[in-house]
Amino acid sequence: MSEVRQYEVIYIITPEATDEVVADLHKQVEAVVQRFGGSIERTENWGRRRLAYEIARHREGTYVLEVLNGPGEMVRELDRRLKVTDQVIRHLAVRVDEELRVAERAKAKRQAESRRRRAARGLPPLAEGEEARPRGEDSDEGPSEELEVQS
Repeated sequence: MSEVRQYEVIYIITPEATDEVVADLHKQVEAVVQRFGGSIERTENWGRRRLAYEIARHREGTYVLEVLNGPGEMVRELDRRLKVTDQVIRHLAVRVDEELRVAERAKAKRQAESRRRRAARGLPPLAEGEEARPRGEDSDEGPSEELEVQS
C-alpha cells in the first residue's frame, strides 16, 4: 500500500447548487476516501463567492475545502470523479505534508537558535510551549526613555 500523505482538495460548485447537492458531493468524496483507507481531517464550506473570472458562464460558485489523509491513488480517483461531475466547475488537489514538514523543521531550528542565544546571554530557558516576545514599543523589557522636566 502507498504511503499516507496529506492533501488539500478544493472544489468550486455551480452557484445553482443547493445545500443538499453540496452535502451529496461531500458524501461522494467521503466514500472514495474510505474506500482507499484514508481519512478526512476537516471540511470547510467557504460558501458562495465571486469568481476571479468567468468559468462556464458562471460568475459565482460555492467553494469547499477538504483536508484529506491517504494514498496518492485516492487523490487520483477523486480527481477523476470531480472531473466528470457536472456540478463541479473547477477543482484542485495539492499535497501539503511536505510543506508542513519544512515549516516544522524551520520552527525547530528557530527555537534551538533562540535557546542557544538565551543560554549565551545567561538567561534562563523558556518554559515548554512559551515563546520569546520580540522587544518592541509595547514591551516592558526594553530600555525606557524618560523625559526630564526642566524648570
